This record gives sequence, structure tokens and C-alpha cells, in this order.
Amino acid sequence: MGFWVYILQCADKSYYTGHTENIEKRIGEHQTGSYKCYTSTRLPVKLAYVDEFPTREEALSHERQIKGWCRKKKEALIRGDWKEISRLARNASRPSTSSGRTNMK
Repeated sequence: MGFWVYILQCADKSYYTGHTENIEKRIGEHQTGSYKCYTSTRLPVKLAYVDEFPTREEALSHERQIKGWCRKKKEALIRGDWKEISRLARNASRPSTSSGRTNMK
């Protein structure tokens, strides 16, 4: 069994990052609003990114890393644009969001 890191795009265009050991169940909980968190008031949500890790520790570490990224870097990850992720990492002068979401400005 693996552990998953995911990014959801909410109806208000913000992003939510989380991790779980059961991706199908957790996404379903987000989509129905039964998982009471940031997303439950921003429905509908859609899965924008998912990646699997062998341990919970690795998944949690990746989740925390993503939560510290600016919106543009998260969007580059969603697109799989590693060149842009590297460029943004070198220009890390933008403030990050540590709440697990990035609001559209």
C-alpha cells in the first residue's frame, strides 16, 4: 500500500494540498464535502495532481514542500513542467503559502 500526495483545484480557483493512504476515498470525501476542511466550502473540487510515495513520511514531506510553494510553482508541478519548477526555485523571492491553499490574485 502506498501513500498519496494530491492537489485539488477548488471552485474559486484556489488549490488545496493534502496526503492520504486511500486516494479514491479521500477525493470522494472532498467532492461530497464530507471531509470538513478548506475544500468543503469551495465545491466542486477537481483533482489537479497526484503522486504516490512508499511511506507516509515521504508523502508528508512532499506535501509540506508543496504547501511552501508559490502558486506558479504549484501550477508548474500540475503541468509537469520541471524546467519551470527549477527556474522558480532559483527565483524564490515570492512569499509562500503554508496553509495548503493558494488563492488566485
